[in-house]
Amino acid sequence: MKEELIVSGRLNEYIDPNLHIWGWEIPLYLFLGGLAAGILFFAALFYLQGKENEYKAAVKWAPLLTPIFLILGLTALFLDLHHKPYFWQLYTNIKFQSPMSWGAWTLMVVTPLSIIWSATYIREVFPKWDWKYRWLYQLEEFFQSKRTEMAWILVVFSVILGIYTGILLSAFNARPLWNTSILGPLFLASGLSAGAALIMMMSKNKLERKLFSKLDLILITLELFFIVHLFMGFLASTQVQIEAAELFLGGPYTLPFWIFVVFIGMIIPAFLEWWELKGHHIPAYLPAMLILFGNIMLRFLITYAGQASRYLY
Repeated sequence: MKEELIVSGRLNEYIDPNLHIWGWEIPLYLFLGGLAAGILFFAALFYLQGKENEYKAAVKWAPLLTPIFLILGLTALFLDLHHKPYFWQLYTNIKFQSPMSWGAWTLMVVTPLSIIWSATYIREVFPKWDWKYRWLYQLEEFFQSKRTEMAWILVVFSVILGIYTGILLSAFNARPLWNTSILGPLFLASGLSAGAALIMMMSKNKLERKLFSKLDLILITLELFFIVHLFMGFLASTQVQIEAAELFLGGPYTLPFWIFVVFIGMIIPAFLEWWELKGHHIPAYLPAMLILFGNIMLRFLITYAGQASRYLY
C-alpha cells in the first residue's frame, strides 16, 4: 500500500475552476461561420468592383456553398444549446452589449442573404437548372436587380460575422486566454484566409488563382502578426495571462498549435503559394487544404485551451 500525504485539496479533480463545457460544436461553428464570412466578403467585394465575370469562382461558385456552411454551423450551435426550445428568445430583443445578440442578428441577416445571392447565380452555374414555377423566375429577376444593394450589406455583415467569431470568446472575462481584443481581428483574418483558400481551390482561372494566392499570403502574414502580438501581450500582462500563454509556450497545447496551426496551416501553404507565384506548378488544392486544416485547428485549440486557462488569484 502506498502512503500519500495530502496537504491541499487541489489534488482533487474539479476543485479548480477548470471545466470543459464546450465540445466540438462551438469550434466547428466558429470555423464554418468564419469560412462563410470570408467567401461572402470576397464575393460581394469583387461584384462591386464589376469583376463578377472575371472572378467567377469568387462571385458565383464558392458562394453556393455558404448556405450549407452556415446551416451546418448553426446546427452544431443548436446541438450545443442546453435549453434548445428557447433559442428563439434571442430574437425577441437586441442587446448591443451582448456578443451573442450581435451574432444572432448578424446570422439572421447573412444566412438568408447567402441563400438569395446563391439563387441569383444558380442558373449561370448550372445551365440546365429549371425553376418549376413562373413566380420563381420573377423572384429571381427581382433579386438579380438588387445585387448591388445585397453586396453592400454582405460586405458589412460578413466583416461583422468574421470578427464576431473571435469576440464571442473574448467576451468571457473569466477565461484569461480568451480575454483579449486580438481574437476578433485574428479570427477575421483567419476566416478571410480560409475563404480565399477555398475560392482558389475552386477556381479554374489562372489569374484568379494567382490573385487569391497573393491575398492569402497577405492574410497569413497578418495572422502571424496577430499571433505574435497575442503572446507578447499575454507575457507582458498579469500572472494569469502569462500562464495562459504558457499553455502554448511549453504547455500541453504547444506542439499541436505550433505544428498544426502555424507550421502546417500557415508557413507551409505560404511557402507553396510563394513558390507557385515564382512560376512553379503547385496543385491549388494542396495549400488550400492545408490552410483550411490550420483554420479549423486554430478554432479547436483556442476553444479548448481557453477553457483550460483560469484565475486562481
